[in-house]
Amino acid sequence: MTDARRPVALVLGAAVWPGGVASPSLSRRALHAADLWHAGHIGAIIASGGEGRHGPAEAEVIAGLCHAAGVAPEALHLEPRATTTEENIRLSLPLLEALGHPPVVLVTERYHAPRALLVARRAGLSARADWPPATPLPSRRALSLRLREAGAFAWYALAGKGR
Repeated sequence: MTDARRPVALVLGAAVWPGGVASPSLSRRALHAADLWHAGHIGAIIASGGEGRHGPAEAEVIAGLCHAAGVAPEALHLEPRATTTEENIRLSLPLLEALGHPPVVLVTERYHAPRALLVARRAGLSARADWPPATPLPSRRALSLRLREAGAFAWYALAGKGR
């Protein structure tokens, strides 16, 4: 049973590696959502993400990690089709409606949060973001991620993505 008085975590997907193994980013997001649930900060978790290069769907992997971390099955809801941030939000709207339009906590990486919030707010969601502690990355990789995200944010903002 979902506690309608508390926000719902919407865990945005990330890569699944060969053999159905969660990428480090996907694992961090799922376990952070589980921690939020155990702490009573959220009442339910929506796992969002479709199947990428490797199966199963990101949503299934997120839900499996959350369940293994002790999240009650009835608190887990799956959206297994999204392949973009915009789709994560848009395809999760029916689930959020079924849950009574609770406030949303987007669970993603810190560098991705501004774009995810832009899309969520354009979709009419009352949302905030939360993220797991950062894992040290080689400076070149960290710079690459931030530059890619800055370009994606600009594209979403200018193209009106999420409207």
